[in-house]
Amino acid sequence: MLWLIALAVLATRAPAFFTLANFTSVLQFSTLLALVTLGQTFVILTGGGGIDLSVGGIVSLAGFTIAFLVKQGTPAFLAGIAGVLFGGILGSINGLIITRLRLLPLIVTLGTFYAYNGLALALTGGAPITGLPSSFGMLGQNAVLAIPLHTLVFVLPLFIVMMFILTQTPLGRWIYAVGSNEKASRLVGLPVDAIRLGVYVLSGMLAALAGLVADSWLLSARPNIGDNLELLSLTATLLGGTSIFGGSGGLTGSLIAVLFFTSLQIGLQMLNVNNIWQLGVVGLLLIGSVLMDRLVRTGWTA
Repeated sequence: MLWLIALAVLATRAPAFFTLANFTSVLQFSTLLALVTLGQTFVILTGGGGIDLSVGGIVSLAGFTIAFLVKQGTPAFLAGIAGVLFGGILGSINGLIITRLRLLPLIVTLGTFYAYNGLALALTGGAPITGLPSSFGMLGQNAVLAIPLHTLVFVLPLFIVMMFILTQTPLGRWIYAVGSNEKASRLVGLPVDAIRLGVYVLSGMLAALAGLVADSWLLSARPNIGDNLELLSLTATLLGGTSIFGGSGGLTGSLIAVLFFTSLQIGLQMLNVNNIWQLGVVGLLLIGSVLMDRLVRTGWTA
C-alpha cells in the first residue's frame, strides 16, 4: 500500500520517474541493498535477537580487499572469490562471538561494524581506491534488456536458491523453528548454534558480494560505500514482513521492500528532497514496522 501511494504521488509530481532509464536505475541502485537484505532476513529469521549491523562495514572492507587484489594484478574472478570468502570470515567472527560468548547480537554487530568500517577507513586513508581496469566494470555497468547484469547474475539466482532453501529443505524448516522457539529446537536436537553461525557467515558473504558489485559499478572502492546499509537492510527486512522476534516472514517481502525503498529514494531525489529527510523517512518506517509487528503478534498493550 505504501508503495502504491508513493508511486501515485510520483506520477503527478515527477513524470520522469516512469521511464525505462529510471527503471534500470532503480534496479541498479537496488542491488547492493538487495544482497545485504537477503542475508539480513536469514539472520533475523533465526530469532534470539538476531540482527547484523556490521553489514555496512563488511561491504566497505571487502570492497577495499577486492580492489586491492585487482590492483595487485590478481584476476578479477579470483579477487572476487577471495573477497566473498573474506566476508564470510568477517561474518563468522560475529557468529562465533554471539554463539560462544552468548553476547547480544545488537552489541556484537554494532561493535564489529565500527571495527570493520574503521579498518576500511584506516587502510584507505579515507580516500577511494581508483584506477581499476575498465574490464572490471563489465559486471557492474552493463545491462541486458534494461536489467543490470549484476541483477541477473547475482540477485535473481540467489533469491531463487535461498527461497528454495527456506521453503523446500530441512535447513529452512530448522531456521524457522529456531526463530519460533529456540528452547524447543534445542530439546529436539537441532544444531541451534551452528544454524546461527551459518546465517552470520552467509550475511557476511552477501555483504562482501555487494562490495564486489559496488567496485565493479564505480570502478573504485569507496570506504564509505556501506554507509546506512545496516539501517536500510533492517528496515527493508521488517517492512517486508519478517518479524523482529524471528520465526516468521520471508525473502519475497524483503525484496519488495528493497524496491520500494530504492524507488522512494530516487523519487525523493527527483523532487529535490534533502537527504536528511530521506533518512528520517527510513527511521519512521523502521519504528512503524516494529510497532506493527508487535500489534500483529500480541495485540497493542501499553
